[in-house]
Amino acid sequence: MKRLITITLSLLTFMTTMAQGIAFEPDGTTLEQASAKAKAENKMIFLDCYTTWCGPCRMMARTVFTQEKVGSAMNPKFISVKIDMESEYGAPLAKKLQVTAYPTFVIFNADLQEVGRFLGGSEADEFLKKVKEKGSDNSSVALKARWDSGDRDPQFLQTYLKTLTATYKTQDANDVAEALLAGKEETFASDSTLRRIFISNINNPFAKSFVYTAKNPDALASHIGARGVEAKVNNVLSGYQQRLIIEKDGSASLDKAQFDAFISLLAELKTKEADHYRLSTLITLAEKQKDYKSYITYIKEYLANKSLDASDMQLAQWTKPFSTPDADPKQKAEIKKILQKRIKDIESGKRQPQTQVGNMRLSRPTDDLLRMIVDALDGKMPQQH
Repeated sequence: MKRLITITLSLLTFMTTMAQGIAFEPDGTTLEQASAKAKAENKMIFLDCYTTWCGPCRMMARTVFTQEKVGSAMNPKFISVKIDMESEYGAPLAKKLQVTAYPTFVIFNADLQEVGRFLGGSEADEFLKKVKEKGSDNSSVALKARWDSGDRDPQFLQTYLKTLTATYKTQDANDVAEALLAGKEETFASDSTLRRIFISNINNPFAKSFVYTAKNPDALASHIGARGVEAKVNNVLSGYQQRLIIEKDGSASLDKAQFDAFISLLAELKTKEADHYRLSTLITLAEKQKDYKSYITYIKEYLANKSLDASDMQLAQWTKPFSTPDADPKQKAEIKKILQKRIKDIESGKRQPQTQVGNMRLSRPTDDLLRMIVDALDGKMPQQH
């Protein structure tokens, strides 16, 4: 009788689990913990990489993951984990997994080897179709094994690169692209396939193909134009700059060796915006460290540099840390002076206010925005100017 009751309770628990949709592990569960459980239960691991601001992420959690048929398909096969990629644990994990778009769904075997991944929201049937496809496809593991073993056959490299590009694994894709371009740094621009690989996948400013192109832009410019080359160079430098700050366990630090190497590279490339990249990195670091004294010092240095020009919108963005009631009054006053100087320059005609950002036209000129921010820093209700 006792055995019958135990079996009945187990069945009821199983049925309840199936009815509730995907049985995600408790918040705070790490991939390492999921791996241990997956090994014990002979399952794979399903990872939902999400952020709190991602609309499709919320839609999936609300309307897809909760469906009974989704739980019935997923729970017997997977240990499922949800991780906020902007949390203390999630942020470094996002960098490690090269997750840059949300939602991203990653499937691992029990040993935490990635089997497959896919991106974006979808209806339940499409979601389950993708899970089945990516969860049973071992090509990612096999391709990575070939790469790790030193296989550099061009045909294989192109196949592997397509897989990495499709799953947005940008750092790994860069490494494979560098291998494909090795020895062709001076000639790749004339080859349409290699040219596409450079433009789409090279994101390392120290890559030989990038350094050559930055120093000798004409070869590539003859195919994509001078503006195209300039945009590519700026995108690579800006993207790398963001990787110089290490965030771990809620703290931020500068990768000093890489920062120094980056600054030296900018000098070697004779980059006009070298001071922009240097100071932007230090401003961002100071903000993340909540070192607002240094933060303001770097902003002042940026504004005093005659080779640089911060836009009105950039100034507005820099005021964000001082918008809270508990902000230091002296620091708030310093940032207010910076805004007032810009407003005065606009009023005198020394500068023109911004009326658009990129292709987006602003609803009002930026001098109005700056005045509103000054009012807010003074604790006043926004005024119509």
